[in-house]
Amino acid sequence: MDILATVGLGLMIAGGGAGSAIGLAISSSAFLGLLKKKPELFGTGLALVMPPATQGLYGFVAFVLYKNYVTADLTVFQGSLILAAGIGMFFPCLLSAIWQGKVCADGIAATAQGKNVFGITMMLAAFPEFYAILSLVGAILLMPLLRM
Repeated sequence: MDILATVGLGLMIAGGGAGSAIGLAISSSAFLGLLKKKPELFGTGLALVMPPATQGLYGFVAFVLYKNYVTADLTVFQGSLILAAGIGMFFPCLLSAIWQGKVCADGIAATAQGKNVFGITMMLAAFPEFYAILSLVGAILLMPLLRM
């Protein structure tokens, strides 16, 4: 069932891409506030903007890994497996990027207030990221089942 697999591929891209776009918008808005107060902290602020971008990359990696399995002779099991991998990536990548953007935005706001929270913010931003990484690892671990 190549339709199930195609939907799965779309979900891989959509969750990470949408989450990263939203998370980056959230952190970028805070970054603009930082630049109004302390333009000399451009580099620090920019580094805190970037973490939500990675979830989009994870979705793209999964898409690239799975796309060659989508053929006309795909079984229902294989199509369902790719759909399951897509769903399994969609939600963690979408939600972790959004919440990571909020963590980064709070760190940027604290930096604008003169607090030295760069390291703490990066550490806290890694926690939601971890679940996006786990979703990619889970999708990769499902791949051997496609050969059954």
